[in-house]
Amino acid sequence: MSQLIAEEKAIAVLEACRRAGVMVATAESCTGGLIAGALTDIAGSSDVVDRGFVTYSNEAKAEMIGVSMELIHRFGAVSKEVALSMAEGTLARSHAGITVAVTGVAGPGGGTDEKPVGLVHIASARKGQPALHREYRFGPKTRAEIRHATVLAALDLVLENLQSI
Repeated sequence: MSQLIAEEKAIAVLEACRRAGVMVATAESCTGGLIAGALTDIAGSSDVVDRGFVTYSNEAKAEMIGVSMELIHRFGAVSKEVALSMAEGTLARSHAGITVAVTGVAGPGGGTDEKPVGLVHIASARKGQPALHREYRFGPKTRAEIRHATVLAALDLVLENLQSI
């Protein structure tokens, strides 16, 4: 990932949030705060970035943003259901009008046949609207490449969700 591309996408998200009059919050597992970092790398971002939750463990997902442990046990931490719950829980626990949440297998280990390295679920929630979800299979890339690709995809999903405002 080019740093320039990430910066351009982050600027686009911040500008779209300003136009829509909403703040953004993140919930990150496999990216460990990189999305919030990309947004806050931009000077002046404090007017639209509310907060970021790094919910790497299942307990953090439950305690910080209200993801049900039953949901995690039923579908696994890396699942559509958990990503959606993360996005919605972040919306409920922040002052943001839009959120983005990511959970995935960044590798190099930890993958299975069902949930291989590179599998990432991204969700974005907006007040009063159904949440959006995308599943990505970034394939055999390095941990850094998967995490950076996830940041770009997450910023794209926020932009998509803001288009209808």
